[in-house]
Amino acid sequence: MAEIKFEIVKELGVISEGARGWTRELNLVSWNENPAKFDIRDWSPDHSRMSKGISMTEEEMEKLVELFNTRDEEDSFE
Repeated sequence: MAEIKFEIVKELGVISEGARGWTRELNLVSWNENPAKFDIRDWSPDHSRMSKGISMTEEEMEKLVELFNTRDEEDSFE
Protein backbone atom coordinates (compact mmCIF):
# COMPACT_ATOMS: atom_id res chain seq x y z
CA MET A 1 0.00 0.00 0.00
CA ALA A 2 1.32 3.44 -0.91
CA GLU A 3 2.40 5.73 1.88
CA ILE A 4 0.05 8.62 2.56
CA LYS A 5 1.85 11.95 2.77
CA PHE A 6 0.35 14.72 4.85
CA GLU A 7 1.28 18.13 6.18
CA ILE A 8 -0.71 19.96 8.82
CA VAL A 9 -0.53 23.44 7.29
CA LYS A 10 -2.35 25.12 10.17
CA GLU A 11 -3.77 23.84 13.45
CA LEU A 12 -7.12 25.58 13.88
CA GLY A 13 -8.24 24.05 17.17
CA VAL A 14 -9.04 21.07 19.36
CA ILE A 15 -12.70 20.01 19.39
CA SER A 16 -12.40 17.37 22.11
CA GLU A 17 -9.92 15.06 23.85
CA GLY A 18 -10.25 11.32 24.41
CA ALA A 19 -9.20 9.31 27.46
CA ARG A 20 -6.00 8.10 25.74
CA GLY A 21 -4.80 11.60 24.91
CA TRP A 22 -5.88 11.65 21.28
CA THR A 23 -7.57 14.88 20.23
CA ARG A 24 -10.30 15.54 17.68
CA GLU A 25 -9.09 18.57 15.76
CA LEU A 26 -10.01 20.99 13.00
CA ASN A 27 -6.93 21.68 10.90
CA LEU A 28 -5.89 22.70 7.42
CA VAL A 29 -4.16 19.62 6.00
CA SER A 30 -2.45 18.95 2.69
CA TRP A 31 -2.80 15.28 1.68
CA ASN A 32 -0.34 13.82 -0.83
CA GLU A 33 1.00 17.29 -1.70
CA ASN A 34 -2.45 18.53 -2.83
CA PRO A 35 -3.89 21.91 -1.79
CA ALA A 36 -4.82 22.04 1.90
CA LYS A 37 -8.41 21.35 2.94
CA PHE A 38 -10.30 21.74 6.20
CA ASP A 39 -9.92 18.44 8.02
CA ILE A 40 -11.67 16.94 11.05
CA ARG A 41 -10.21 13.78 12.61
CA ASP A 42 -8.59 12.36 15.75
CA TRP A 43 -4.81 12.71 16.12
CA SER A 44 -2.30 11.07 18.42
CA PRO A 45 -0.53 13.47 20.82
CA ASP A 46 2.53 13.80 18.51
CA HIS A 47 0.45 13.94 15.28
CA SER A 48 2.25 10.86 13.92
CA ARG A 49 -0.96 8.79 13.75
CA MET A 50 -4.53 9.66 12.86
CA SER A 51 -7.99 8.14 12.61
CA LYS A 52 -10.29 8.22 9.63
CA GLY A 53 -11.77 11.65 9.18
CA ILE A 54 -13.31 14.05 6.74
CA SER A 55 -11.71 16.70 4.54
CA MET A 56 -13.67 19.59 3.06
CA THR A 57 -13.05 22.42 0.64
CA GLU A 58 -13.64 25.96 1.84
CA GLU A 59 -17.02 25.97 0.05
CA GLU A 60 -18.05 22.73 1.78
CA MET A 61 -16.96 24.09 5.16
CA GLU A 62 -18.94 27.29 4.59
CA LYS A 63 -22.04 25.20 3.76
CA LEU A 64 -21.53 23.06 6.87
CA VAL A 65 -21.33 26.17 9.06
CA GLU A 66 -24.41 27.62 7.33
CA LEU A 67 -26.39 24.41 7.90
CA PHE A 68 -25.33 24.32 11.54
CA ASN A 69 -26.21 27.97 12.15
CA THR A 70 -29.65 27.71 10.52
CA ARG A 71 -30.79 24.50 12.23
CA ASP A 72 -34.10 24.51 14.12
CA GLU A 73 -34.19 24.46 17.92
CA GLU A 74 -35.70 20.96 17.88
CA ASP A 75 -32.56 19.76 16.04
CA SER A 76 -30.47 20.52 19.13
CA PHE A 77 -29.52 17.88 21.70
CA GLU A 78 -30.45 20.11 24.60
